[in-house]
Amino acid sequence: MKTFSFTCELPNGVHARPANHVETLCNNYSSEIKWTNERTGITGNAKSVLSLIGTDTLFEDTCTISVEGSDENEAFEKVKQFIETEFEHCDAPLETANEDDGEFVPLPRNFANLKAEHIRGRAVSGGFGRGKLVRVGAVDFDSLTDLPPVAAIEEEKNQLEAGFETLSRSFKVQLASAAATEADVVKAHLAIVNDIEFKATLDAKMAEGKGAAEAVIATAKHYTAQLRNSASAYMRERELDIRDVCFQLLQAIYGEDKFSNSLALTGPTICLADDLTPSQFLELDKSLLKGLILTRGGSTSHTVILARSFAISTLVGVDETKLGDRLGYEVMVDGDLGLVVTEITKPVSRYYEQEQRVQDTVRERQAAFRDQKGMTADGKPVELAANIAHSIEAGPAFRNGAEAIGLFRTEMLYMDRTCEPDEDELYNIYCQAIEDADGKSIIIRTIDIGGDKPVDYLQIPAENNPFLGYRAVRIYEEFIDLFKAQLRSILRASAHGSLKIMIPMISSLEEILWVKDILAEIRQDLRKEHIPFDEKIPLGIMVEVPSVAFIIDQCCEEVDFFSIGSNDLTQYLMAVDRDNAKVTKHYNSLNPAFLRTLDHIVTSVHRHGKWVGLCGELGAKGSVLPLLVGLGLDEISMSAPSIPATKERVSKLDSRQCRILLNKAMDCRTSLQVEHLLAQFRMEQSDAPLVSRDCIMLDADLRSKEEVIKTLSDNLFLAGRCRYPNSLADDLWAREDVFSTGLGFGFAIPHTKSEHIEQSAISVSRLAKPIQWGDEEAQFVIMLTLNKHAAGDQHMKIFSKLARRIMQEEFRSKLMNAASVAEVENTLKSELELA
Repeated sequence: MKTFSFTCELPNGVHARPANHVETLCNNYSSEIKWTNERTGITGNAKSVLSLIGTDTLFEDTCTISVEGSDENEAFEKVKQFIETEFEHCDAPLETANEDDGEFVPLPRNFANLKAEHIRGRAVSGGFGRGKLVRVGAVDFDSLTDLPPVAAIEEEKNQLEAGFETLSRSFKVQLASAAATEADVVKAHLAIVNDIEFKATLDAKMAEGKGAAEAVIATAKHYTAQLRNSASAYMRERELDIRDVCFQLLQAIYGEDKFSNSLALTGPTICLADDLTPSQFLELDKSLLKGLILTRGGSTSHTVILARSFAISTLVGVDETKLGDRLGYEVMVDGDLGLVVTEITKPVSRYYEQEQRVQDTVRERQAAFRDQKGMTADGKPVELAANIAHSIEAGPAFRNGAEAIGLFRTEMLYMDRTCEPDEDELYNIYCQAIEDADGKSIIIRTIDIGGDKPVDYLQIPAENNPFLGYRAVRIYEEFIDLFKAQLRSILRASAHGSLKIMIPMISSLEEILWVKDILAEIRQDLRKEHIPFDEKIPLGIMVEVPSVAFIIDQCCEEVDFFSIGSNDLTQYLMAVDRDNAKVTKHYNSLNPAFLRTLDHIVTSVHRHGKWVGLCGELGAKGSVLPLLVGLGLDEISMSAPSIPATKERVSKLDSRQCRILLNKAMDCRTSLQVEHLLAQFRMEQSDAPLVSRDCIMLDADLRSKEEVIKTLSDNLFLAGRCRYPNSLADDLWAREDVFSTGLGFGFAIPHTKSEHIEQSAISVSRLAKPIQWGDEEAQFVIMLTLNKHAAGDQHMKIFSKLARRIMQEEFRSKLMNAASVAEVENTLKSELELA
């Protein structure tokens, strides 16, 4: 027998892929080859992937390989050479997202200070949810109880052998078309199927009298238990390979009808998956699905779109290896901050309890506006509509208060598939949306494919500047059958409800006239076929290419309505690629040039008696809403969850004051001046005093500095004085980083001048028990937040006056012993001469 020792240099240890390389080499020799991990003391058969994995060999473990048999000399030399020269290249370090590399935005300090165990991901659907982490597709073998009856032993063996052959063929077919990384995974799975130890374990289970199904399940449990005991989280996660292969083997033997991979949720659940198809997502019980974590997927996939419509918090691009050892445990998914909390401590629970209180308060307040029409304080109607990408979003949008669908992005119906949808499929989708609309209007935008929305089966070549290239209406002539099928499906559906057709990326009158000719041709065909449709269906265009703004009068002669795409119009007008970080500072929709362009468009359209809306992201920005109302837009379209809040904001605005504001904004010289103007306007909209009862809390159960700052900032948000409480809190923490605002005597005065406070305020919290505040203890917190644009030197004057008063025992006693909120309010107003 010959032996040699070495140190494992694989960063992820010996899992399926590197083990496959070793197994392949060793099976070329008849000698017995053993692999011993000196750290664990476990010896495995080097000719078996599973046996090698079972040694639990990790990075920098010392291992010994022994070779004994008729060809041991040759085998020893080849294996030794392989280990010394090739083995370290059999795997690569895990790709990890460095949270400091700019990929993720910094977390708000109120959360970051909790030091919660978490991993980051890209948030694609907001909100948060808590539940047991379950991997969709990862089978629970304990739940497989209704097994086929056991037949004669020979029949069972034949079934198992046939299953192996079927699965092996399936893997080989996948290998033929798999990309490099996928091929490695498929090869590893194929190696498991061919693994001598795997087959030996199955044979041993069947020798105990088990049928093929029982033997496969018992084998899966055997190797799962072995891998779960690994010291490496990555290796523990690798047991999914075994489970995948074993379940696929069951399906190969008995068929997918008998062994379905659908998941029945039994309690509040966070689902983890590589990716989900829409049908898989729809099968999940939404009352129990509290969050979705996808290792792959993008913000435009149908599954993500569905998750948003059902308000399921969702992250994509999450490193699954960091979650493998959390399966079966409770986690929290935060679709606002873009993270998964993997250890829910008491402070974390309290943080999200406060988040829930804020959400509940806002939801209850906005419910009063949900079913009302958008209307300004002086009685001017502003239709508030929803943007959707699939018919299944229509129902939730209308239930959320949408007065119409202002933008149905149909390109999503063409993506994530291998061929285009046919006319009947599109017709049925549009009819589904019409049914939910119940008479309300739906604007269907024809396909905006190309540019940043590629569709593989159309084989449109890659371009250097796709945003200015071959996209939207510009591709319709080449793909005329696809365009005609869409127009036919829209026209057919228009017989059942109120539909409008909108064409994207129009830049000239020629394009409008060409579309109208095609539309007239299709109308004539439908008449000949006696297919009903709305003869007066409105035709509109997107206003996103600046050239249209200067022929708007001519366009008004040819189309019925207009919808401003604020995202692209800003990008094209300012000649800024909004995805280029080096120039994004120039992408600013508050630029006076952009505002003047909007005003010219709206005024010109209205002069011709036509309708104009806005459907870009600008519509949901509360800070810009007064300018949009000032424009006199007939409609503003946005994501459905933003509609109730926007209705509430619109109801407090006077359209005449907003028009005056817009005129002033268009006269500004810079975007910064417009921002100052908007800040001043927001302050003038309310006469809220510096001290008011809705910003005072007595005997609050707040247990840390973080909880105090978060709760008081949230209260300012609920009081309408602040739009971004996390940003306001970060400004307060920036001051605390310089010096603690604890003054002694049980008092603290956190303070800031911030652009995130719209109405300056003094907030108060008398705590039930003292908390640590820097080097001091504090039980009475007076938080001073003044608007950055209007504070002047008021900030330091009030702070100094407060600090002097706190030195006086009588003042402190009045506040500490106040019997009511009113008493605290009166004391502060009197002492600070604010009455």
